[in-house]
Amino acid sequence: MSQHWPQFQEEHDMFRKAVRDFAINELKPHAEEWEHERYFPDSVFREMGKLGFLGARYPVELGGSGGDIWYTTCLAEEITHCDLAGLTMAILVQTDMATPIINEIGTKEQKEEFLMPAISGEKIAALGVSEPGAGSDVAGITTSARWDGDDLIINGQKTWITNGTRADFITLAVRTDADNRYGGITLVLFPTDTPGFSVGKKLEKIGNHCSDTAELFFENCRVPKRYILGEEGHGFYYIMQNFQGERLVGAISGTAGAQRVLDRTKEYLQERNAFGRTLAGFQVLRHRIAQHETDLEASRCLAYHAADLYNRGVPCQREISMAKLVAGQSGMRVIDDCLQMHGGMGYVEEGPVARAWRDARLLQIGGGTNEIMKEIIVKAIGFGR
Repeated sequence: MSQHWPQFQEEHDMFRKAVRDFAINELKPHAEEWEHERYFPDSVFREMGKLGFLGARYPVELGGSGGDIWYTTCLAEEITHCDLAGLTMAILVQTDMATPIINEIGTKEQKEEFLMPAISGEKIAALGVSEPGAGSDVAGITTSARWDGDDLIINGQKTWITNGTRADFITLAVRTDADNRYGGITLVLFPTDTPGFSVGKKLEKIGNHCSDTAELFFENCRVPKRYILGEEGHGFYYIMQNFQGERLVGAISGTAGAQRVLDRTKEYLQERNAFGRTLAGFQVLRHRIAQHETDLEASRCLAYHAADLYNRGVPCQREISMAKLVAGQSGMRVIDDCLQMHGGMGYVEEGPVARAWRDARLLQIGGGTNEIMKEIIVKAIGFGR
């Protein structure tokens, strides 16, 4: 698909092939095992770090490759060949959700202690924003941080945290001013070996089983001032800024994952016989395939358009929100019909289509729900109040 987009150069294609080969040869053979175990080894981060996959668009001086958003696009699309959306999500949290803000506003010391080992895969990162009472409403977080000398004392709880059980550090949102809804949130780089920190439990989800999603607890956790990320009280605005990259890679990987299922379905329809001909011989099924290809191409083009704006530094919250909204809706619709076209084979657990169907539902919730995306869009177009 990408050959029609001039932004992808030979170097991007080489990177794309390297990621795809790794996903197919090193990850996909373990898909059933890791999904059943509801976990994948931490060594995957280290292996991907050694290959340069975790720092594709981070500066060379930090151990990255100095690439652009199109390298991230290649990673987000090709890692889906592993047939494990949970692993894909865990890796993209490492590369594009928990660490970009460190690169953008972190100090030299913070980058050396946290970002560089995340790029190499030696440290695993998580993003700690959501709480039991504050998911989409980021400004409603209550996990508190009060000053005690030059240290912050953190108390509270986080939930729905990807990589939560295995993270070495958390890019953590805390409230440093109880009376300031938007200006009272601060970002902190939080090492998980800090006394008082604990993992409550690993949450059981409908899908994305091999990705660990956890409840986290903070009880009088002492963090030094040097771990504050950016300016105190600016955390809400940093999070909103960080969400753009998160939502963009979600749209890109979600569309690519749906394309994988559609490609598999086309093969199935050409192989499966019924009533004296292949299923691909039925016009009604061919037309459904044509519609799905069209829907995914539209989703991909919108995501690529948003990526192009993002790469050039053009404000694109509207386009990214649209891309995520469309990717979540189209992807789920396509995969649902692919399951239908597989019949009983699509409904059994040992098949990848059933797993993809479960996994795909998350994109309409995680990183901002469909409803939040629509609110952003109507504000951007100046409609309503």
